[in-house]
Amino acid sequence: MPVLVALLLCASAPLALAQTAPVDRREIGNQILENVPVAAPSIRAGLNRYQNVRAAGFQDWAADGGMLITTRFANTNQLHKVAAPGADRAQLTFHDEPVTGVHTLPNGDVLFSKDTGGDEWFQLFVRSADGKETQLTETGTRNGSPAWSKDGSVLVWSRTTRGSGDAEILMRDPAAPGGARVILKGEGAMSPEAVSPDGKTVLLGRYYSIRESKRWLLDVATGKLTLLNPSKDKIAYAGGRFTPDGKSVMMLSDEGSEVMRIVVLDLATGAKQFSGDRVWDVEAFTLSDDGKMLAYAVNEDGYSKLFVRDHLTRRSLPQPPIPAGVVSGLAFSPDGTKLGFSLATPTAASDAWSWSWDAPDGKLERWTASELGGLDPKALVTPELVRYPSFDKRSIPAFIYKPNLSEGRKAPVVIDIHGGPEGQSRPTFNTFSQHAVAELGAAVIIPNVRGSTGYGKTYLNLDNAEKREDSVKDIGALLDWIKTQPDLDPSRVVVSGGSYGGYMSLAVMTHYSDRMAGGIELFGISNFVSFLQNTEAYRRDLRRAEYGDERDPKMLKVFEVISPMNNVHKITKPMLVMQGWNDPRVPKSESDQIVAKLRGKGVETWYVQFKDEGHGFRKKVNNDRRREVETQFLQKVLGSAKGQ
Repeated sequence: MPVLVALLLCASAPLALAQTAPVDRREIGNQILENVPVAAPSIRAGLNRYQNVRAAGFQDWAADGGMLITTRFANTNQLHKVAAPGADRAQLTFHDEPVTGVHTLPNGDVLFSKDTGGDEWFQLFVRSADGKETQLTETGTRNGSPAWSKDGSVLVWSRTTRGSGDAEILMRDPAAPGGARVILKGEGAMSPEAVSPDGKTVLLGRYYSIRESKRWLLDVATGKLTLLNPSKDKIAYAGGRFTPDGKSVMMLSDEGSEVMRIVVLDLATGAKQFSGDRVWDVEAFTLSDDGKMLAYAVNEDGYSKLFVRDHLTRRSLPQPPIPAGVVSGLAFSPDGTKLGFSLATPTAASDAWSWSWDAPDGKLERWTASELGGLDPKALVTPELVRYPSFDKRSIPAFIYKPNLSEGRKAPVVIDIHGGPEGQSRPTFNTFSQHAVAELGAAVIIPNVRGSTGYGKTYLNLDNAEKREDSVKDIGALLDWIKTQPDLDPSRVVVSGGSYGGYMSLAVMTHYSDRMAGGIELFGISNFVSFLQNTEAYRRDLRRAEYGDERDPKMLKVFEVISPMNNVHKITKPMLVMQGWNDPRVPKSESDQIVAKLRGKGVETWYVQFKDEGHGFRKKVNNDRRREVETQFLQKVLGSAKGQ
């Protein structure tokens, strides 16, 4: 029997065993709860304030100078408009599914995207001033990365069809069937980044992995592709735009550096000018329409620093005195006098802000004031940034939220691991951590294990392929560190994570089950082989570039050793698993098979499923249930910790 087939059979064999075990199953609307006790009303009541925290995200400037934001007033995030700082929010879209990717087009219309049930098969829509919405894209395809010319005459985007890993580039053409035509049949994860001011050229990007991407120029008329900055070295790029004169492009690049910097590439000569930070990543940048103003954000140990300067003279301007937190969504107003952005801090949910530098000392204005659900901001916890040594003496950064306990008491611990693995936990508002600290008396530690972004590409590459479990050892080192802390209880530790963090949670439970009280795993990888075979085609090769290729016999053997499905016998403590039915990234089969095998081994396993969610839970009604069950589980395995 081929090794690959045998491995898959091994993964699916426990299903028959699990069928003999009784399962307490309840269905509540689109929610399925298995072996989850009915929650006490006090749990939902205690969560109510935290779950009603509201956030607002700056999306773009409206044509009349107002702001377009997304926020939730019912079950999902929808598009709203704010006319001025502090003004009321006027809701513009009213959909059952969340609205994302909002942009203002040159004619004042608004472009946005929306999927169905979290399936990530996004459709693009245009909303005109009279509120009429028109779908631009073909249902059943996946569309994204829209870009347009300065006058709006050219609008392009990428499209992927089911079963294909290649993206096509489309251009809106009212004369074509369906209103669009294919201008390039691309290869791999190719997408537009920008359109030249004259509409004749498209800047295209192809993503190979977090370590490598490329940029091309596409001639709209002829379909000719020209590779930019050819190099034998692997270079990572992010974003991209043309300068107003169309003679250069600006991008983020790690060429010749450990970190991402801004590069201006002259299209005629190939000359490059780099700017930014020498130690930390530039995480985002934007240029005003006239090319005079440049703004960029630097990710310094998880916190954002925002810089604004005159791009022509390179003169620094007064810098925005923003609170310590994380900035996103940078965009200049059409007249170039204000910079819009979102800002989230550990004690305040995301809100929309602007910065104007033409006032004597600059003018920082908060456009939205999102509600904290009745929480007292003074009682919220700001995490401490700590570092602990791992098995190879490498220093691992982590944020820790701690409760105030009486003297001599020790707090139980929740280790919450981010997904990705190309991700980074950052000090934004975290309802899970704040609730665990205040209501459960637990400390929450959010580590950025090796392989995380934000700390340079050497650190990023430390967990690749056969080195995958080195990141798991980082959690083992964290458990050792917890034992040295006088206010933390090493006998009451739970690990939690989603997506890749879900794999990490399972892996930690297989390696350190004797040191854990339980584990929470959300839509995580349980078997790398079945995951790589069943993830959507447009993602498969991208994931192979990070995790390794299961078609390589050497990597197949590694996967056989490290996949949690093949190590379930080492898990002896209770597990909570959660999954969305429509997940295109980590399919539901990954959770189904680990739950079946855990139960087959006699491990207490709670399983929560959402029929109308995908990779993550974006509807409030489902997030409320998720938090409720997590609280039940933590109370069970940690004890009612508050005040202990």
